[in-house]
Amino acid sequence: MHDLDTQKRRLEDWCKLAETTGTSVLDSDGTRFRHTNFYPGEQYEKEILDTLADLQRAGLGEVEVHLHHGVDKPDTPENLRRQLLDFRDRLAEDHGCLSRMNGQGQPMYAFVHGNWALANSAQGHFCGVDNEMEILAETGCYIDMTLPSAPDVSQVPVLNSIYECGRPHGERAPHRREKRLVVGGASPRLPILITGPLLFDWSHRRRSMPFPKLENGELAHFRKTDLRRLDRWAGANVTVKGRPEWNFIKLHCHGFFDEDQSACIGDEAKRAFSEIIEFGERTGRFKVHFASAREVYNMIVAAVDGNSGSPGQYRDYKLRPIMDSTARDTVRDASV
Repeated sequence: MHDLDTQKRRLEDWCKLAETTGTSVLDSDGTRFRHTNFYPGEQYEKEILDTLADLQRAGLGEVEVHLHHGVDKPDTPENLRRQLLDFRDRLAEDHGCLSRMNGQGQPMYAFVHGNWALANSAQGHFCGVDNEMEILAETGCYIDMTLPSAPDVSQVPVLNSIYECGRPHGERAPHRREKRLVVGGASPRLPILITGPLLFDWSHRRRSMPFPKLENGELAHFRKTDLRRLDRWAGANVTVKGRPEWNFIKLHCHGFFDEDQSACIGDEAKRAFSEIIEFGERTGRFKVHFASAREVYNMIVAAVDGNSGSPGQYRDYKLRPIMDSTARDTVRDASV
């Protein structure tokens, strides 16, 4: 891992790219291109989070929870709960990040598990806590975005889905079975899960024969983002059942690998997503709505509740950013 000064310099460069690309690439609602930044809680640095909070304040990327644990030896439920609560509260209280349901209650967060080992799904490695999903629910996790992880052993049989766990939360890997979310269904048991696209890409050839590769929605230097790739992503049909016109495409990246930054947030990302948006607007085939993890959850729940129309109007449907309420309170205090 880099020393703190190097981390700060690299983050400053990332923020400049985020501003440049976000200003240039606007979706159908006029929302700027941005990432959700899942920060690893075990690597907490206040100065880094201060900068990421400023980036969120500028509308260029909300901050959520990432955690590596159980790496050297299996973790315990007690230690996991402590780590999640400590990091959750630091993000909310010290940096104004995360959100609250209808603006009230405990801080809520989206989650990505380090090494993909969600709920001890990697044969006991990189986790060790069978009832992790139960602890996530208790500590305020509203959505998990870890998957897909194939070809890693942690990949579960559920593919290309928006769902709640089909097994009890106290079991190991309860997300290996699904209860798909449907329009008009009951309020889902949290955390819900949304997977990124996982399917075969048959566009490659080896000795003139089709040679499939896994398409998993990763933005990286070795895989060009273009309209053909968009068609594959959309073909995964990650939707709330009964609302097929709202197609959720969850992409991911490890954005601080130097060779990947152009594809994630630099010139290549600017080219690719500008092309996608322009094609959709010109042909009328689709509209693009960039959404943070929180906004995705809100759109999903709006669909479950029977809402329709443009998903962009439901960005703040249930979960409201703590940062927004803090800003309003500051304005009120200043006006007294």
